[in-house]
Amino acid sequence: MVLPDGPNQRWSLDFLSDSLICGRRLRILCVVDDYMRECLALVADTSLSGARVARELTSLMSSRGKPHTLVSDNGTELTSSAILRWSQERRVEWHYIAPGKPMQKGFVESFNGRLRDECLNETLFTLPAHARFVLTAWRHDYNTVRQHSKLGGKTPAEIAGQRIWGHATRHVAIPSNNHHEEPDSTSDW
Repeated sequence: MVLPDGPNQRWSLDFLSDSLICGRRLRILCVVDDYMRECLALVADTSLSGARVARELTSLMSSRGKPHTLVSDNGTELTSSAILRWSQERRVEWHYIAPGKPMQKGFVESFNGRLRDECLNETLFTLPAHARFVLTAWRHDYNTVRQHSKLGGKTPAEIAGQRIWGHATRHVAIPSNNHHEEPDSTSDW
C-alpha cells in the first residue's frame, strides 16, 4: 500500500482484548489515522459487533471528516454485512489485509503494542466504564503530549491543529503533563 501523505487518507482499525478483574472479556476498538499517527478512537466494551463498529465510525466521521480508505484484518466484526453496507453507503474504500500479514496495518499494530505495554498491562479494570475513563486519559496523553520524530517533533494534536479529542465526556480528568520530561525515542512509531 502507498503511504498516506495527508490526514484522513487512511485510517487503520484493529481490536485488542483484555479482561476486567472479574474475568469478563473486554474488547477495545482502536482507530488510528496513519498519516498523523493520531489515535482517533479507543472504544471499549464487553462486546463490539459490526453494527456497533459502524455506529462508532459514523460518529467519528461526523467530527473528523470522511476517510478515503479504512484498513483492517478479516475479523468477523469487520467483514460483517453491517460493515460492508456501511462502507458502500458512505463510499469509503475498505482494504482487508492478507491473512497472517499484520504488518500490512503496521501503524495500528505499532500503536497497539504501545497501548498494551503502557496502559493495558499496567491497569486492572474494574468495569467497562473504568476502562473507558483510563483509555480516554491515555489517548489524550498520547495525542497531545508525545512528540513523534516522523511528525517533525510535533504531537498528533499539533499536526491536527486541535486541542479537544473526540468523545471524552466533560467529567473525564485529563492527566497533567508535568510528569513528562524529554520525549524518548520509544514514543515514535
